[in-house]
Amino acid sequence: MSIRQEEKVHINILLVDDHPENLLALEAVLSSPEYQVIKANSGQEALKWVLNEEFAVILMDVQMPGLDGFETARLIKQRNKSKEIPIIFITALSQASEHVQKGYAAGGMDYIFKPFEPSVLLKKVEGFVRIYKTFAEAKRQSLLLKQRTSELEEATLALRKAEALARAINDVSIDTVLVINSEGLIVKVNSAAKSMFGYCPENIVSKPASKLLPDLDQVLNNNNKKLIRTSAMKMDGNVFPAEVSIGQAIVDDQHLVVCSIRDITEREEIEQAREKQFELLEKLVQERTMEISEVNKKLRSSEQLFYKTFQLSPNIMVIRSLRDGRFIDVNESWVRVTGFRLEDVNALNLGFRNFKGVSLGDQSLTAFNAGKSLRNLRMTFIAKSGKPREGLLSTEILDLKGEKCLLSVITDVTEQLRFEKEMARLGRLDLIGEMAAGIAHEIRNPMTTVRGFLQMMSTRPEFQENREFFDLMISELDRANSIITEFLSLSKDQVLQLKKDNLNTLLETLFPLFQADAFNRKNDVRLELEQIPDLVFDQREVRQMILNLVRNGFEAMPHGGTLTLRTINKKREVILEIQDQGKGIEPFILEKLGDPFFTTKENGTGLGLSVCYRIAEKHNGRISVKTSSLGTTFSIHFPLTL
Repeated sequence: MSIRQEEKVHINILLVDDHPENLLALEAVLSSPEYQVIKANSGQEALKWVLNEEFAVILMDVQMPGLDGFETARLIKQRNKSKEIPIIFITALSQASEHVQKGYAAGGMDYIFKPFEPSVLLKKVEGFVRIYKTFAEAKRQSLLLKQRTSELEEATLALRKAEALARAINDVSIDTVLVINSEGLIVKVNSAAKSMFGYCPENIVSKPASKLLPDLDQVLNNNNKKLIRTSAMKMDGNVFPAEVSIGQAIVDDQHLVVCSIRDITEREEIEQAREKQFELLEKLVQERTMEISEVNKKLRSSEQLFYKTFQLSPNIMVIRSLRDGRFIDVNESWVRVTGFRLEDVNALNLGFRNFKGVSLGDQSLTAFNAGKSLRNLRMTFIAKSGKPREGLLSTEILDLKGEKCLLSVITDVTEQLRFEKEMARLGRLDLIGEMAAGIAHEIRNPMTTVRGFLQMMSTRPEFQENREFFDLMISELDRANSIITEFLSLSKDQVLQLKKDNLNTLLETLFPLFQADAFNRKNDVRLELEQIPDLVFDQREVRQMILNLVRNGFEAMPHGGTLTLRTINKKREVILEIQDQGKGIEPFILEKLGDPFFTTKENGTGLGLSVCYRIAEKHNGRISVKTSSLGTTFSIHFPLTL
């Protein structure tokens, strides 16, 4: 960027004082179209201005709150960019020499005491401004001199480069370059003349150019053509085809013609061979056209078969580009299972970011993202509804219309895994049930005997002092008996006493019991009952299931929560919902609900929910759970017919 000589020096003056009236007074004294006066109310603000602007002089108050004038001046002088700025201290403090010396030590150039004489202040500022202008002009002239020197050096270097480049091009060019004067004599020739014509350059200079180009006159008269095809003659008299390009120049009032000559012998031989080959290719093309036509028919048939297989497959199938990860096509199973259409995934840029490998680890997931082939990789993916689904992923690389693509096939095994988990849980319940039926009777008999003897001994006079210990042992035996009773509820061998009854009637009968329990726990309970048909069920067992779930709901809520029991009439089933307002169930606990002996309660047995699941199974029903941070809802689904 050039420096213009007429460029004016920009003069900034910084005024620093924590009193606005002092700043206004200083600004009035220094008012001039030549100056740009900038005001700062504190040392911190002055430092910010000094970081971004250049100043001819700084007028600074000494006594300021926080950062005073002396400390501000020291900080300004520490920077190379601002250390040369003259600072004039203005103060109403003591004029003692030690105070003034402190100002000079901080970097001040002058000291003015309030009240000051405006004309004196103005003269001092003008003096520093003149020094600033002189320094700025010298700096500008120095930069201008450096710039002119740099431009001259660049021009000289460019000229040297151009000359060296011209010599290099002339030496390495495979074309012969002739410079011919108006008399047809060769003025200059490059070294390529030796290999092309057999002449040394120094031997051909000043010779007629027609020795190299017999048809020179015809070549020079074809000014309308950039490239001219002609014949050239070697030193031994052999003639060869050549291609000549013509250029003209005037050097020292002398008209010169520059000819670039290229030997095209090999090119013409290649063209002749190409013509023969073209004739052969025409025959081959005619023969292959019929073959390609048949191949295309088979290819179209294969493409149609692939498309039908792709679209109608029950498995999820996706084709995406390996170049940019773009989805090219998805089949109907993808749309049905995930809920996303092709335009959705591309518009939302979903890709496969919500996929997670769970069977072969992160290495398999990395291989999948890199577009490598996989086989039956266990995956978890998120549908549009937000629900996770499980699948087995296999991939294969294919070429689709010249583009490398990855075909991904996902077998949705969500329902299969859910069924397997349910079967495993039911299997554990069956095992516990068989154990209960086998050992409960053998345990209860000795317990009954022990309880009888304890009760009998507790009535004897010699044991009255220890009566409370006997009562404690009897209560613990009763508690163990109640646990065995729950344990027996898991047995399949128990006979159901099925009767036709209405679930609403049972809930209304139990409601006072629920209210009393809620009152004791400082909670509330309410019923929301729809008109429902009668069901066939064992009232005793269903009553136990409801009591277990209601008790769990109360225990899950803090004081002030509300437990809601509602019945819903569906077409093929009746649903009983028990909804609490607790903090919800953690995912790792949710997976283990219903497992025998699993409990989160301090004194729980882990059999309550297992009994509920067994009772629901005996009635051909099922239990589903919905949970969140706002609470949990247990839904018991009763079929209308057993």
